Amino acid sequence: MVLKKINSIYIDISIKNQTLSLFDGDILMKCFSVSTAKRGLGQQKNSFKTPLGKHVVRAKIGDTLPIFSVFSSRRPTNKIWTPEASESQPQKDWILSRIIWLSGCEVGFNRLGDVDTMQRYIYIHGTPYEEDLGFPVSEGCIRMGNKDVIELFNLIAVGTNVFINEN
Repeated sequence: MVLKKINSIYIDISIKNQTLSLFDGDILMKCFSVSTAKRGLGQQKNSFKTPLGKHVVRAKIGDTLPIFSVFSSRRPTNKIWTPEASESQPQKDWILSRIIWLSGCEVGFNRLGDVDTMQRYIYIHGTPYEEDLGFPVSEGCIRMGNKDVIELFNLIAVGTNVFINEN
């Protein structure tokens, strides 16, 4: 897949700093704290690692849903997350508020075969574990605060370039 220039807006995710930065050309528009994978970096399917490289926003899911909406298999469940829900399912990797689904752009590295970001269901999404933002604790996805992921969702388009890097 060739990166298409939709506009000059793009996302840069720093694993080292656990940040997601939204740029318009050379201008930093926003910077958010995130959590990437607790198992580190990697492209392999079933690794529960955050993939590196060039990606594109494949889909945006949840446009008009309320904050803390719960998703399962990319579909809204019509439930709203509560702290009690986390207490009853403490190991659950909740996907809340919005889903920004990523697709790799580098064939053999993060696209197709056993290294396909999209087939791994790697998203940028909201989390109830906002106190953990800034630390690598996810199951592979990029977790954000719920207000932050809604803000980002509203600022980007399908096709927005996303760069995930170690720096």
